[in-house]
Amino acid sequence: MTDTVDQSLNDGLAQELYQALRDGRTVEPLIARHPHLTIDDAYAISLGALEKRKTDGERVIGKKIGVTSKAVQDMLGVHQPDFGFLTDRMFVEGDIDVAANGLIQPRAEAEIGFILKDQLKGPGVTADQVIAATEAIVPCFEIVDSRIQDWKIGIVDTVADNASCGVYVLGEARADPRAHDLPNLHVTVTKNGQPLSEGYGHAVQGSPAEAVAWLANTLGAYGVTLDAGDVILSGSLVPLEPARPGDIFEMQLHGVGACTARFV
Repeated sequence: MTDTVDQSLNDGLAQELYQALRDGRTVEPLIARHPHLTIDDAYAISLGALEKRKTDGERVIGKKIGVTSKAVQDMLGVHQPDFGFLTDRMFVEGDIDVAANGLIQPRAEAEIGFILKDQLKGPGVTADQVIAATEAIVPCFEIVDSRIQDWKIGIVDTVADNASCGVYVLGEARADPRAHDLPNLHVTVTKNGQPLSEGYGHAVQGSPAEAVAWLANTLGAYGVTLDAGDVILSGSLVPLEPARPGDIFEMQLHGVGACTARFV
């Protein structure tokens, strides 16, 4: 295959995933149809779809890290982290309307969010630099979703599909990361009032700050920075859990605060 053909294919797949997002439907796994696709192709597809969303008026306001924890990697059969982009339309305040938000097969995961005050540009970013550049950490739920049929994803499919991101919710609490032992921050999650799962900050690459450093350095290779004001979702501390209208998820990031994801 020539580079021109590869670019044409990537552009076509970016359009397909963009349209699936807009239509609220799934597509057949990309890697099943195009086994030669690489991770670099997948990021090109993801960036291509993002450009179409920006043309529609969406604004990038943050980034997310996916499949960082062993629990999530084992569940999805993906064994390396990935990244995606957060836009203003993906931030939900209040209840999550599954239909209105175009969610197809959503799953909830509890995370630690970072709100940056300074830019981070890889390569060479360290966890200490991440903490220095962070204004606050925040409890949050990422609602992951997949435009890939039946969640049959490998690393190429999830990367191409904006790291399987749907929407996200932030809790009201804000805390100084320097005041907390990030690897040992403890999260407990309930679903409809019943205990569901628990985890610790070290579930994501040993520390959520290490995960954000990985993101800054990986994005740096694509010429992308983490910017002041960005919200960075550092990866799930617990296994993903399917969500349906009527479900209420609550998380407690002990010592920091709470977050609720209510589906309607």
